[in-house]
Amino acid sequence: MRRWLEALEAEKGLDQLSARARRWVLGSYTALALALLTWGLLLASDGGNLRPLLAFLLPLVLFLPSLLAKRPRGHAWLAFVSLLYFMIGVNVAVLPGLGWLGWLIAVAALALFGGCTFYARFRSRQLCAQADGS
Repeated sequence: MRRWLEALEAEKGLDQLSARARRWVLGSYTALALALLTWGLLLASDGGNLRPLLAFLLPLVLFLPSLLAKRPRGHAWLAFVSLLYFMIGVNVAVLPGLGWLGWLIAVAALALFGGCTFYARFRSRQLCAQADGS
């Protein structure tokens, strides 16, 4: 895997890979947030309150400053948190009538995990290369 990533970095360049991974992260982050919002609104429409929605969206919102600042460490931590959302998605998928939404949450969380890990790697290597070149 390491050789493949190093060959990919040499072929495509860190700038291009970092930009692609960033788009991947932003797209999957948005998809996950919208899926969680949909699930939270479905829960609230059954006579519940909005506290579960806030509980599920708050961890994502807390990572928004790291995403906007393009910090590799924040992306790495978001990758770990996205695995918790994957587990939530699998649990929702087994609920009657919510299978589609659960799988959407699970797939969006896995995509977020992949995008965050790639971005953290490429961006940190890019920053190290810039620091060595200065």
